[in-house]
Amino acid sequence: MPTIARQDGPLPLLLRSRPCVYKPARPAQPLLILVFMEIRNIAIIAHVDHGKTTLVDQLLKQSGSVRENQQMAERAMDSNDQERERGITILAKCTSVEWNNVRINTVDTPGHADFGGEVERILSMVDGVVLLVDAAESVMPQTKFVLSKALKLGLKPIVVINKIDRSDAQPKETLESIFDLFLALEANDDQLNFHYLYASGRNGWAVKELEDERKNLDPLFQLIVDDVPRPKPQQLAGDDYPFKMLVTTLEADNFLGRILTGRIESGAITINRNIKALNRDGEIIEKTRVTKLLAFRGLARVPVERAEAGDIVAIAGLEEATVADTLCDLIVNDPIPSHPIDPPTLAMTISVNDSPYAGREGDKVQSRVIRERLMREAEGNVALKVQETGDGDFEVAGRGELQLGVLIESMRREGFELSISRPRVLFKTENGEKLEPIEEVTVDVDDAYAGIVIEKISMRKGEMTDMRPTGAGKTRIVFHAPARGLIGYHGEFLTDTRGTGVMNRMFLDYAPHKGSVGGRTNGVLISTEQGEAVTYGLWYIEERGKLFITTGAKVYEGMIIGQNAKDNDLDVNPLKSKQLTNIRTTSKDEAVKLTPIVPMTLEQAMAYIEDDELVEVTPLNIRLRKRALLPHLRKRAKQAMDA
Repeated sequence: MPTIARQDGPLPLLLRSRPCVYKPARPAQPLLILVFMEIRNIAIIAHVDHGKTTLVDQLLKQSGSVRENQQMAERAMDSNDQERERGITILAKCTSVEWNNVRINTVDTPGHADFGGEVERILSMVDGVVLLVDAAESVMPQTKFVLSKALKLGLKPIVVINKIDRSDAQPKETLESIFDLFLALEANDDQLNFHYLYASGRNGWAVKELEDERKNLDPLFQLIVDDVPRPKPQQLAGDDYPFKMLVTTLEADNFLGRILTGRIESGAITINRNIKALNRDGEIIEKTRVTKLLAFRGLARVPVERAEAGDIVAIAGLEEATVADTLCDLIVNDPIPSHPIDPPTLAMTISVNDSPYAGREGDKVQSRVIRERLMREAEGNVALKVQETGDGDFEVAGRGELQLGVLIESMRREGFELSISRPRVLFKTENGEKLEPIEEVTVDVDDAYAGIVIEKISMRKGEMTDMRPTGAGKTRIVFHAPARGLIGYHGEFLTDTRGTGVMNRMFLDYAPHKGSVGGRTNGVLISTEQGEAVTYGLWYIEERGKLFITTGAKVYEGMIIGQNAKDNDLDVNPLKSKQLTNIRTTSKDEAVKLTPIVPMTLEQAMAYIEDDELVEVTPLNIRLRKRALLPHLRKRAKQAMDA
């Protein structure tokens, strides 16, 4: 029977007098034809809330990657729930736009130093960076952190001074501070000769001079094409060179399994090709076949048949390979060198929840399940280290309280129940001397509160290195303080500055141990009973200090329900109810009203507790409790054992 060639395979063609109309049972998959074009790989780096993700939204719209009638959420790159709630970028994500026949692969990087591990990996697969700086806030600590990484790799930044339409914008002064920052970070002559633009990412325009007409982002597109070099790997594209790619990010998909993303360093890759994975030492991890090849096009990852050196792609089909491994042809034996990642500076202990209410609110409570989840997280996040300490406990080390808090919050939303300890810094010893991590702390406060901030941070062994007015009645102060002295200080800082202060921290270096640092000065109120708290009992307890719970909250023996006004711990009974009698009186009952409370967030609870206390985390509640039993409970337990 004659056949006619079609995209979805040979189809029978019936020989009849009238024409045959073929109607397939389902629409054929569109064939994606690859047109290889010039490529630019860039990363957008900035401090938290300086407008990175908003600028990427406008790049997508103005390049035509998103149709005019297509619905696109604000901050489309912040796809994670916590990213939208916190207003920060946590995970680095790739996208791609096309402008004048040039494909610009763009990476939106985290702006917080706690997620610096993401930044360090991403910078290894780009050829240029766009440095975004707020025209009002000027250079901030995370700007310095990420920029230093880019300059060390030899990348030449394009500077975009954003939000110049703000009423308090100071674009000229900001440009001078950026140049001073480049000098301080020892940029070379080529990097010091950077090009800059003034922009408003929210309104979607960029200009070379403040007097220019403000229309669109074409000046930024043109500057990226002109300034950012073509990827060096593009010179090694084609089948004449062996395929090699360094894995920079890892994620899991319910249908495709593990997806590894990176930039192709040489050769080309096609579907169904046999490849292998090498670790940093050149040892073979696994050999497999590429089952899916994905490229970034706009907001979507689309399947492609082939990709060549210089492009950023995602590969599925591997089961063992992870971040920093090399994917390559079977004939390749040398892995691609990977850049070292800064070590963790903070650690905490995670264990199973063993409180009286364990297992009532979550469905993932076993030590085995917690271990699998933590190991899976450490596999994809190279800045996180997980170590088993025995008895079902795990020590998790990371960059800071925010990074650890995001991990715990993610597990909480997945149905886990956990007990977590107070974060502690990781010391190291060199030449017999004990060293501790030092952080650079930058605070912006009203002039009236500068004195109390300097006093409090000095008590925590911090040293002031700079102090200058920033206008509008505000002062910027820079400290070098030990990381352990800053644990738990942020809440106190907000109280001292009446909520108007802004504090940013960044790891600076290791320095000799600075001696003992004072911790929390107040004791806690500890429940002696188990049940639901009643208003009458809490009303009398409120005279002793500050409550953490409200009426109806479930409490148990050893649970911390408030802060004592004095420096000692106090046992209290939140279940105490009013005794009813048959005696009549002319006086009316006292009106029982409790002071409203603001529930603690997870990060606040982690910072508040001391070494002998724990935070109980469940999908529904965050509770504080003592690590050990109360004295009278220990006595009761001993009497029971003796009997």
